[in-house]
Amino acid sequence: MTASGAAPFYDDVAGAPGGGQCRFLTAADGVRLRVAHWRPEGGAKGTVLLFPGRTEYIEKYGPAAAEMLARGYALATIDWRGQGLADRALPDASTGHVARFTDYQKDVAAFLAYARSAKLPAPFFLMAHSMGGQIGLRALFEGLPVRAAAFSAPMWGIRMHPGLRPVAWAASTIATLSGRGSAYAPGTRPLTYVLETTFEDNVLTRDAPTFAWLRRQAEAHPDLVLGGPSLQWLNEALRDCLALSRRASPDLPCFTMLGTRERVVDPARIHQRMAGWPKGTLEMAEGAEHEVMMERAEVRARFFDQAAALFARAARG
Repeated sequence: MTASGAAPFYDDVAGAPGGGQCRFLTAADGVRLRVAHWRPEGGAKGTVLLFPGRTEYIEKYGPAAAEMLARGYALATIDWRGQGLADRALPDASTGHVARFTDYQKDVAAFLAYARSAKLPAPFFLMAHSMGGQIGLRALFEGLPVRAAAFSAPMWGIRMHPGLRPVAWAASTIATLSGRGSAYAPGTRPLTYVLETTFEDNVLTRDAPTFAWLRRQAEAHPDLVLGGPSLQWLNEALRDCLALSRRASPDLPCFTMLGTRERVVDPARIHQRMAGWPKGTLEMAEGAEHEVMMERAEVRARFFDQAAALFARAARG
């Protein structure tokens, strides 16, 4: 990890606590990333490392930082390669693309090095949403030094019609091997999701003010947002989900929340994983969509309360 100076942070749309710091980093392979962190006043119980999902960016987690600071924890988060203000791999910057899914682990290594160099208070805890849950699970297998993990609708499988799964595998594999992996996955396009759908039809949240806030972010700062994934991203994601599904769950305290209306990731994979997680619990959020950290107030509060309680127990040992 190489620090490369202060980075922009769009406080006008973030809803974040004051006093945060935002910086650019360079991963081991030369890709520029963006990170930010916040500390509570008067000391912290530890630091939450928040792993965002696909298309996401730091500003989207300003309210999450406020929630965890209110519960006594510092929080740090990241723009993964290919999204937010991190470097993007393709000339069409709207495409969500990665060469190898394991490249995200280079981002994890740089992020962890940053947390240590910034002297963020130990112990560390993982909080991860959607694609961040897939990245986070692999990071746990590779020794991420956290005491506990809280997952929001983790992408341990991608939801699709059973009849389309072999088609997705075949099309994405052929495109990747033939050098056409940068094309958009079928059914997706450059426009970011929150600007191409209505609140009534969206699969992210049942909270109208939150959906309107996400639209304001996208309209005010289009450099943050991302369109559909590439065929190569899809192929890499499918392969990594399959590889991770074959490994036993870590011996680590874990809490996962999943909405009963989930339509983005595969709920069956989450139920299967959590049923075999020795120190894990799964809670279903009635009526919630994919973004449980950005759902109705009672769902949000429940997620952050449960995560903070888990972290406190894990810190006590």
